Amino acid sequence: MTADQPGDLDRPAAAAMWREYAATLPRPPLEEYTVERFGDGIALADELLGLVLAGTKRATAGLVADFAADGEPLPRIGGHWIACDGAGVPRCVLRSTELRLGRLSSVDDAFAWDEGEGDRTRASWLEGHERYFRRTQAARGEEWSDDLEVVFERFGVVWPPDVAD
Repeated sequence: MTADQPGDLDRPAAAAMWREYAATLPRPPLEEYTVERFGDGIALADELLGLVLAGTKRATAGLVADFAADGEPLPRIGGHWIACDGAGVPRCVLRSTELRLGRLSSVDDAFAWDEGEGDRTRASWLEGHERYFRRTQAARGEEWSDDLEVVFERFGVVWPPDVAD
């Protein structure tokens, strides 16, 4: 792990968090959960997770190409994921509530606001996300294109109770 290289995800701790959450439900969820973090570095992961825990961030966006490159399925409405901090420690369980595929430029003001980043404007959102996607594409040896599909996802925080919606 380098200065801003994220640590491994603590999957045993994530499984324990999932069991705690599932035990509170009338029926355990049928689907598998994923274990992830926001961003591509420790500082960004911690910053974005901080916005989630504060209640500011309730949306995220990712390239379909990134899911494919990581061998991960696209999110599903009702699907759960455990969000970890930059060190890989699980901090909360998220549940996808809305999904849409589109080009980066198809983002609207409401989605940019719900992502909770920067000044929460569409212009700021577009600039920051294009910069991020160009960086992650370049890291994989791929080029950015305005035609790449983006997954626009809204979510709620469902666990732990002290940060749940």
